[in-house]
Amino acid sequence: MKSVEEVKKTFEYLFTEIEKVIVGQKELLNQMVIGLFCDAHVLLEGYPGLAKTLSVKTLAQLIDLKFSRVQSTPDLLPSDITGTYIIEETTQGKRTFKFQPGPVFANVVLADEINRATPKTQSALLEAMQEKQVTVGNNTFKLDEPFFVIATQNPIEQEGTYPLPEAQSDRFLLKVRATYPTFDEELEIVDRFTEIQKKAQLKPILNKETLLYLQSLTRQVPIANDLKQYAVKLVTTTRQKKDLIEYGASPRASIGLVLAAKARALLEGRKYVSKEDINTLAFPVLRHRIVLHFEAERQGLSEDDVIKQLLK
Repeated sequence: MKSVEEVKKTFEYLFTEIEKVIVGQKELLNQMVIGLFCDAHVLLEGYPGLAKTLSVKTLAQLIDLKFSRVQSTPDLLPSDITGTYIIEETTQGKRTFKFQPGPVFANVVLADEINRATPKTQSALLEAMQEKQVTVGNNTFKLDEPFFVIATQNPIEQEGTYPLPEAQSDRFLLKVRATYPTFDEELEIVDRFTEIQKKAQLKPILNKETLLYLQSLTRQVPIANDLKQYAVKLVTTTRQKKDLIEYGASPRASIGLVLAAKARALLEGRKYVSKEDINTLAFPVLRHRIVLHFEAERQGLSEDDVIKQLLK
C-alpha cells in the first residue's frame, strides 16, 4: 500500500514533467488529474490558444496509456468515432465482415471542440462515456479500463455549433475553465516557443496498474460526516434558490463533489477531506449543472457568481 506521502511525491514528479511543456495552467492540470482519479470525464472550456489540447496530450504521454484524438466537425459521423465493419477478402476468395475499431477504443480520448459535432455524433461518444461500451450493429464491444474522455469547447464563436444539452454535459464530472496566463507566464511562453526549441523528453510516470490503484485509493479517503452534510446541503440549496437558479443540480453533483474532494485531498498529500476541498471543487462540479434564472442573467451574474453566493 502506497502511503499518502508517496502518492504526493508521485504527483510532484508528474507536475515537474508537465511543466517541461506547459507554462502555468496549474488549476486546469490539477482538475484534469482529479477527473482521472475519480474515473470520470472532464470538459475543458477556454479561448483558442490556451494550451487545452497540449495539456491533454502531455498528460496522456506521462501516463503510459493509449491516447487518441477526435477533431469534431459538423460532418463527423458516429462511425468515425466508434468504428465500423469493413469487408475483408480471405485467400480463398471468401468475404467476411471485420470490425475496424474507431478512435474511441483508447484509454484517453480527446474530443476536440465537441460542440462542433452534430448531436448524433455527440451521443455516440456519450454511450461510451456512460456505459464504457460501444454498440455497432448488433454487437456490443467493451472498452478498455481506465477510460477517460476529455472534451474541449470554445465559449466564443457559437456560429454553426451544437451546444451540449444539460443532460449530456451532466456526464462530465468537472467543467474546467482554462484561464489566460499571467504576464510573467506569457513571457516564458514567448521565450520557449520563439527560440530554438529542444523537444522535451518526457518519461511516463504512471502506468495502468498504478492508475487503477490510485482510483480505488481515492474512494478510501475518509470524509467527516459534517463535511459530507455540508457538500450535500450545498447541492440541495441549488434547487431551493429559485430567485437565481431555475434548475438545480441532481444527486449526481453530490456524488461528484464528495468524490472530487477526496481526490483533491489525495493530490495535496492529505489523509482527510477539508472544507477547502469542497469549496474549491464546487465551481467545476456545479457550473455546468445549474441553469440560471432570467433574474440572475438580468443582473449580469455568471454561474460562478451564483456559486460564490451559495458558498457564503
